[in-house]
Amino acid sequence: MSIEHASPTLDDVARTAGVSRSTASRAINGGDRVSPEAQAAVDDAVARLGYAPNRAARSLVTRRTDSIALVVPEPDARILTDPFLAGVLRGVSEGLTGTDLQLVLLLARPGEHPGHIARYLHSGHVDGVIVASHHKEDQLESELSRSQLPAVFVGRPFATEMVHFVDVDNAAGGRTATQRLVDRGCRRIATITGPLDMTAALDRYDAWQRTLDDAGLEPVAVAHGDFTIEGGAVAMAQILAEHPEVDGVFAASDLMASGALTTLRDSGRRIPEDVALVGFDALGAERTTPRLTTVLQPVVEMASAATSTLLDVVSGQDVGYEPQIFVPRLIEGDSA
Repeated sequence: MSIEHASPTLDDVARTAGVSRSTASRAINGGDRVSPEAQAAVDDAVARLGYAPNRAARSLVTRRTDSIALVVPEPDARILTDPFLAGVLRGVSEGLTGTDLQLVLLLARPGEHPGHIARYLHSGHVDGVIVASHHKEDQLESELSRSQLPAVFVGRPFATEMVHFVDVDNAAGGRTATQRLVDRGCRRIATITGPLDMTAALDRYDAWQRTLDDAGLEPVAVAHGDFTIEGGAVAMAQILAEHPEVDGVFAASDLMASGALTTLRDSGRRIPEDVALVGFDALGAERTTPRLTTVLQPVVEMASAATSTLLDVVSGQDVGYEPQIFVPRLIEGDSA
């Protein structure tokens, strides 16, 4: 017959450490008014007994949940197929290394009413939130601005006052991509945009227009995509149908560029001889044929930096609102 041993309790820790129960509780939960000697004794007792604090009880003392949320207002299938979102998840996980914080992943459901995720965040389930791939109609910006919940955006929000965010310089990246096509000798340059209810897509689209204007070139065609392979393929087909003379394309994401490559090949165009193509992200570009010329967006580093900022805010540090902006650079491939 086996004998089950009860898990050590807070009283056991206090008795082993030779301190009162209240002192042991404060030492374990990060409270003040604990001497270095008592703290060391409690830490030693916890290690020797294998004591695991009760999270629910601890939250009553600290008013913390020891959880942060990663909010991705996109359908759940996207996080499994989109390398940008996978990079965000990896970066947040790396940013939490060495902490005891739990990560709560919140995804949008098809047809979900705007504001549903915000209501969950307001209910006290998490200590802070990282938001990635947000759209204007998600209402997350306005909802979080009215709340006391610490938040950091991966990607510039539409309203930037008193908001923490991390981003790549999308305007500079869009100029770099478009200028690569201009320098190659392309003169009929189109673009495939991302959703224009996202600041990244707007900035890249605006940069394409400005770069062509600076080069004395007229914009040939604009087709709107959705940052997916399928969206890029459809947008490229639209461009070829309306402007078969196009000789250069800036696709605002590598996934859309991958879809565009397929459409171009199916139409009999040689890449880059007939149509040169530049993407944006540098996430999996080496797996395309030909290898994609693209602009690097260091998404893992961006998400890790956002997580570090959030942890500082949650811990009560005075963190300024100056955004962290990463510098993009061109990754040469064979498509342009």
